[in-house]
Amino acid sequence: MAAPLKHIFNEIHYEMVRKLADGGMGMVYEACQRGAGQFKKTVAVKLIREEYSTIPEFQNNFIGEARLVADLVHTNIVQTYHLGMIGGHYFMVMEYVNGVNLEQFLERHVALGRTIPVDLAAFIVSRIARGLSYAHNKRGRDGRLLGIVHRDIGPKNIMIAHEGDVKLTDFGIAKALDLMYNEEGQVIAGKDEYLSPEQANYAVTDARADIFPLGIVLTELLLGQNIFRNADRLESRRNILEMPIPQFTSLRADIPPKLEFIIQKALTRDREQRYQTATEMLTALEMYLYGDGYGPTNEKLGAYLREIMSA
Repeated sequence: MAAPLKHIFNEIHYEMVRKLADGGMGMVYEACQRGAGQFKKTVAVKLIREEYSTIPEFQNNFIGEARLVADLVHTNIVQTYHLGMIGGHYFMVMEYVNGVNLEQFLERHVALGRTIPVDLAAFIVSRIARGLSYAHNKRGRDGRLLGIVHRDIGPKNIMIAHEGDVKLTDFGIAKALDLMYNEEGQVIAGKDEYLSPEQANYAVTDARADIFPLGIVLTELLLGQNIFRNADRLESRRNILEMPIPQFTSLRADIPPKLEFIIQKALTRDREQRYQTATEMLTALEMYLYGDGYGPTNEKLGAYLREIMSA
């Protein structure tokens, strides 16, 4: 962060500690929020990169994201506390998650030559399905369904805290009722290797578009790779639309038939045959995880995360 801007943030009681993420359009910092009586709270501060901060389109998207997530209060969604402006720059103050994102979690397993336990992979995805179920069913103060579709489900936007909490973040390209700045049918919103078939086809999306990439994330956790990814972006999209979906038990022998069924249903290209809601997929995953008794918990995932990251 530029020194003058850092100084301005200090004046409004946010001390920038370190950069957490650096995307194409924005950055996220760990910050210390100070208050009366030596009050201190660790938060995350998201802001638009300086070169884009005065462009109305990016400002509108940033404001739109903040407005959309303002009332999303759920244990599996990163909470947003405040939208502000200082020195001509918009910034968003968010919950700080002390942990790693799913991409870092996957990379750690690859580096160690280890596979993620099947039950923990399913548990992680079940928690995101739980957060999506809440977001998809969220209503405004007037009682209208907001119609939220995240449209950017992927490992970078899923956080695991060291305590084992799993949280979905970054609603920057989400659409909702009265809030959609990039028109479907003209542009593709999302990352090519994590699109739903309808996104890849420029079709208008609904909540079912978040189910397919959730299935992709589950298979990536199980296999250590995204089977749809190609160095050529167009090929990634073509794979999403046309590549034969394999039997995942043939790629990893300890995937049980019940989980194979869940994966295949989530990755059904015809959205009418896919899980119709995140709640349906959540229920299926929880029946698989807990149908025979005790299953994974936040505490078990947290202990595993601390072990794998220190190995």
